[in-house]
Amino acid sequence: MKNQKFDIIVIGSGAGGALSAELLSQSSKVLLIEMGPYRKTSDFDMNEGKAYVDLYQESAARFTKDKGIKVLQGQSVGGGTTVNWTSSFRTPKSVLNHWVKNYGWSPDFVRQIEDNFPSIEDKFSISPWDIPENENNAILKSGLKKMKIKANIIPRNVKDCHNLGYCGMGCPKGAKQSTLVNCIPNFLKNGGQLLHSQEVTSIVEEQKVSKVILKDGREFECDYIFLAAGGVGTPAILKRSGLADPLDLIGKRTFLHPVVASAAIFEEEVNPFFGAPQSIYSDHFIENPIKCGFKLEVPPVHPVLLSSIIPVHGKSHSNFINQIKNLNAIISLFKDGFHKESQGGSVELNSYGQPVLNYPITGYMWESFREALKIMVEIQFEAGAKQVSALHKNAKLCSSINECLDDINKLKMQVIDMPVMSAHVMGGCLMGDDKRASVVDMYGRVRGLKRAYIVDGSLFPTSLGVNPMESILTLSKVITDNFMRGHNL
Repeated sequence: MKNQKFDIIVIGSGAGGALSAELLSQSSKVLLIEMGPYRKTSDFDMNEGKAYVDLYQESAARFTKDKGIKVLQGQSVGGGTTVNWTSSFRTPKSVLNHWVKNYGWSPDFVRQIEDNFPSIEDKFSISPWDIPENENNAILKSGLKKMKIKANIIPRNVKDCHNLGYCGMGCPKGAKQSTLVNCIPNFLKNGGQLLHSQEVTSIVEEQKVSKVILKDGREFECDYIFLAAGGVGTPAILKRSGLADPLDLIGKRTFLHPVVASAAIFEEEVNPFFGAPQSIYSDHFIENPIKCGFKLEVPPVHPVLLSSIIPVHGKSHSNFINQIKNLNAIISLFKDGFHKESQGGSVELNSYGQPVLNYPITGYMWESFREALKIMVEIQFEAGAKQVSALHKNAKLCSSINECLDDINKLKMQVIDMPVMSAHVMGGCLMGDDKRASVVDMYGRVRGLKRAYIVDGSLFPTSLGVNPMESILTLSKVITDNFMRGHNL
């Protein structure tokens, strides 16, 4: 690969990058660079401890600057698509309309996105899960039914799924249609070259050539660069590259879908670590929001993941772990970016040039978390839980709904005491038609550069309120298709 010049270099092999690389490799000489390792289906053995070190940013220990939010992001070939829980949603129409109205997204561009949803769903085998939900999801469904709230079936990107439940550790059967399984083989067959386990520090655009510079000092030349390092990685590369940013827009308005959870103990076994991790959801409180709107889902509950988020210690911690077979958890996934007191965070660089996500949680968000906890514990009691607790350092394990609601009302909503998590990073390189308010134009081209494009979730002007993979795939396809047709030139 020494001294080779490429037509295009794509940085990042997650949803946006790998799909772009596959499409571009049909007619161009493409190099795909991934920061994480190349792990194949045969390497996945459902071992939590190994998977988190191998497949996640900072060994699944990435936190925001004040340690207030645990951020789970993929870091291997396939990125987040290798380790996500397969929940696949189209970008909500209401969100697209909001971007048209407030961020200058053209109706024609939105139509292109909507027109491409079917082809993305076909390529990645996205369809509603048609196997009965596991007990963990059935509890959410049952509680919602008792409260007369509609429950919906989650579409999943799987083919011949074995219903194991270990999606977050890499699918050992290759059933999950991640970009690792779906795009990378085609990319390599097309003659694309893959460079993994290599960090890109910066990019340079000279008069006749662009360069990608690696941490080890190597440089690769190309005609065009496609950035897809994600909502933290892409802004960090642009910042390290010294790109002119007079309005200080790069890395700003970074969104997370903050998540809070409640836990319940049932008499019967739940076994929340078996079966499709997410198959039931409700958008009732997004369409009819209490404060900041949120989506209701359940997470899979595996021992290492559980032990890392339980905010208690010693005997109390041990009691939770020992009851894992009877445990159900519900999560609220918050839709940030739509209220003046919910404007996300910003990507900064530390003294080593590494990205740090500064995401202060406002009082508005804290109170939204409190309201969601009340709803989640009610759902669990309605579903027949024996004991329920908000996941909070000082929360009690309660035996009745009134006791639990009273306990939640007394809790101090503050960093560390209230565990907050996220698996979705969006924004930071806002896409729009106003050069004074956006980092990227409506062709996906980075403002101030002529030959650099972005094809990942950092383009979103707000969060989505849904798991973002399908939205990223579709946006990437539209930008890449337009580029290949020469509409931007």
